[in-house]
Amino acid sequence: MSELLRLDNVTAGYGDGIVLDDVSFSLKEGDSLALLGRNGVGKTTLLVTLMGFTRLHKGRLAWRGRDLGGMPTFRRAHAGLGWVPQERLMFPSLSVEEHLTSVARPGRWTLKTVYRVFPRLRERRANLGNQLSGGEQQMLAIGRALMVNPSLLLLDEPMEGLAPIIVQELVSVIRDLTTGTGMAVIVVEQHARLALALTRQAIILDRGRIVHRSDSASLAHDDRLLQRLVAVA
Repeated sequence: MSELLRLDNVTAGYGDGIVLDDVSFSLKEGDSLALLGRNGVGKTTLLVTLMGFTRLHKGRLAWRGRDLGGMPTFRRAHAGLGWVPQERLMFPSLSVEEHLTSVARPGRWTLKTVYRVFPRLRERRANLGNQLSGGEQQMLAIGRALMVNPSLLLLDEPMEGLAPIIVQELVSVIRDLTTGTGMAVIVVEQHARLALALTRQAIILDRGRIVHRSDSASLAHDDRLLQRLVAVA
């Protein structure tokens, strides 16, 4: 697999404030990464830095060898980055189908394929974004990101606040995405063991720095490390 994404000594934050401190890692085409850590350590900031919403103080972001640093957010999406924000960001004036078609780009993910993965969205296609349940909104947020036909999907707390039956459904979808599509995925998730079960590689952040990296399977069996750095019971 060729290299898709590389961060070299990235220091970034909001305005003059620094959140990420000297972060370096790479991700190959089709690979999957769990991004773990306690609350407030910089996980979401790392994702929004990839999308261009923070100030890059130093370091380099490279996408297929091309510098991302000065690229506006919409061009990053066009280049192949798909983002599912923690807040879901539904538009109350758009229907489910309009959410999907407004961002569509050519590729394997179409209305038909998204509706096949999320049949409930087909049933609710005429409903507005603010007329959906939390689980339906999360399905729509993921479906909308897929319609961009990304090479890398960024998932920020995809299971937060959802009923267990919806979590099970989304776990099945994300597992299929990480194993059967050739798309790379980065998952930020408070449920560390769940994220590790869905990915091949793992990184733990603490105070904006990478303090551990390994394959997901070995980290899942290291109870002491998870308890110390992620507060997993």
